[in-house]
Amino acid sequence: MKPLISHPNPAQPDMFRPRLLDIINPGHPLVKLADAVDWRVFEQSLKPFFSHTGRQAKPVRLMIGLQYLKFAFNHSDESVLAVWIENPYWQYFCGGVFFEHTPPIDSSSMTYWRAYLKEAGVEEMLAETIRTGLRGGFVKPADLQRVNVDTTVQEKNVRFPTDARLLDRSRERLVKRARAQGIVLRQTYIRVGKRALRKQSGYAHAKQFKRARREEKRLRTYLGQVVRDIERKCKGAAGSLSEELKKARRLLIQKRTDSNKLYSLHEPQVECIAKGKAHKRYEFGCKVGFVSSAKSNWILGAQAFHGNPYDGHTLAAALEQSARLMGVAARQAVCDLGYRGHDYTGECDIQIVQRRRKGIPKSLRYWWKRRSAIEPVIGHVKAESRMDRNRLGGASGDKLNAILAACGFNLRKLLRGFAHLARFWRFLRRQWRHLGLVVAEPEENLAMAA
Repeated sequence: MKPLISHPNPAQPDMFRPRLLDIINPGHPLVKLADAVDWRVFEQSLKPFFSHTGRQAKPVRLMIGLQYLKFAFNHSDESVLAVWIENPYWQYFCGGVFFEHTPPIDSSSMTYWRAYLKEAGVEEMLAETIRTGLRGGFVKPADLQRVNVDTTVQEKNVRFPTDARLLDRSRERLVKRARAQGIVLRQTYIRVGKRALRKQSGYAHAKQFKRARREEKRLRTYLGQVVRDIERKCKGAAGSLSEELKKARRLLIQKRTDSNKLYSLHEPQVECIAKGKAHKRYEFGCKVGFVSSAKSNWILGAQAFHGNPYDGHTLAAALEQSARLMGVAARQAVCDLGYRGHDYTGECDIQIVQRRRKGIPKSLRYWWKRRSAIEPVIGHVKAESRMDRNRLGGASGDKLNAILAACGFNLRKLLRGFAHLARFWRFLRRQWRHLGLVVAEPEENLAMAA
């Protein structure tokens, strides 16, 4: 598709549509943030993804702005468009000129755009939030020198896995795909499979585990029968069924104590991670490493890691990403005991927080104490930026969701910074009027502060 070249002229009035600048408050934090972000960076970085043929694309600022708003205010693709219609400030943030009464895109377009952006594109979105903070004075260059590093689990939006449910679900998917390809199966086990699953769950709930295991064995037999029937009738050329057959065979042979088990059929990359939490022993998803500024708690890097690696083996990649995005390598990184035995070999001073701190210099003890500041940062990202349950599909969705959640966290910090700045200037104007001094306009004050 072609890039959008022609933009509406903001100086040209429209008799039937009100201009956004006529109905919004110019001092609103979202308006100030929209004017502070350098949107041209995204237009330049996304040029290689556009073609010179086909239908014209939507404006880059509109699509990037919608992604920002979605993760900053914890909305889905559908709900962010529903609020966009009602909120003139959101329309201005996305580059609108006139107030619109209909959605600018379909919600599915946001999924396609995330596929266009890929990991490099969303990393550019995260870097721009920090650059905006630097230009506005909310982020100090010294804040980029000392960082905290930690990992957490990004849970996937899947059901809690049980062997019986996975066996029955695999049989259902195989039967459905076999019918779509015109394969007539000897028996589908739809009725008896449903009954066996219901019995197994009832027995397990009643703690009659011997009977529950018997029903689970029956479900395993049904799945094995369907797999062998399809293999006989496909004669080695299963086509689109090959992937489902591979998952079914994996389910049939995996044991309770095996590693790298299959926990979800539609998200096979999901891993079982135990982080030692008392309230949640196991979490199903992937590990995410965060890098935050030690003093001001800005997220400088977020990266999803598959394969459940040891925390210390993610340190080098996390610091490399933050240095690439910020353009400045961290001078000191403080980590918890989970990073003992790390494989980082760069120039950054890696500090592992120890339990015993006797004899440690006071200046170093301060930064060790500041390490725990990354924990509430992770909590806010999970609770308010859609990282509590990752709803983006596939392994690429894990990577995109982690970085976009960090973008939403930084965006909210920027909004609070602009709101605080506006309150500060209102306070100063009141003091100046009380003293009988000449008060400048708010826009001039903000320009002087910049």
